[in-house]
Order: sequence, then C-alpha cells, then structure tokens
Amino acid sequence: MITDPIADCLTRIRNGYLSNILIIEIPYSNIKKNIIKILYNQGFISSYKIEKINNYKLVIKVALKYNKYTGTSVIKCIKRISKPSLRKYCNSTNIPRVLNGLGIAIISTSKGLMTDKIARKKKIGGEIICYIY
Repeated sequence: MITDPIADCLTRIRNGYLSNILIIEIPYSNIKKNIIKILYNQGFISSYKIEKINNYKLVIKVALKYNKYTGTSVIKCIKRISKPSLRKYCNSTNIPRVLNGLGIAIISTSKGLMTDKIARKKKIGGEIICYIY
C-alpha cells in the first residue's frame, strides 16, 4: 500500500532520469495524469500515453526527455513540497518562484492543477505540490 501516491509518482520519475531510463510506468490516477500533463506541456518530458494492462489496470507510460548533445536529463531536480504530514499552502500574493522563474511549481487550486505562473496570472492560491527544475 502506498501512503503518498504523488510522492511515488515523482520518485519514479526521479529514479528514471537518474538511471537514464527512457520509458517509465506509473500507476494511473487523475492527479498523476494531470501532473504528467503539466510536465509534458512545460517540456520536461517527451511524451506520455495511458495504457490498459491485463484489461483492467491502467498505467501511464512516460517517455523521459534528455539533452541530445550531452545526454543529461532535462529535469535536474524534482522535489515534493506538500506532504501528507505537513501541508504547504500559499495565497495568490506569495506564490513561490522556483529558481527565479526558470523552474516551475505545481499548485493544486480550486480550479485544478496548474503551474505557478498560471496561478499568479489568475490570482489563485492553493497547495504547493512540487518544484521542478
């Protein structure tokens, strides 16, 4: 049993890029799908696909992105901020900037998951899920 499925998803991505794996599998849930979708839209991963395994279990297959010249991962650090034991919230006026705007923070708001830039633009606060740079 996994107590924190979001941390498990981020750990699978971290372990994948640290060991230079091209495709990783993550068990499906809506919040994980939305996190992966944000990573794809921001250019941190190459692609993702939702597949059915054994006709009942859904998994998300994620193709990690690497620099074609150096072979290093596009993601340098992926860090869980709000944990089940210690939730971190922010209002619209003090949304954190990751690496002075070079990274992103994924924030869970009342309007769904979004990046810090979009939340700042819409003036919505929420729970800080993770930092990625």
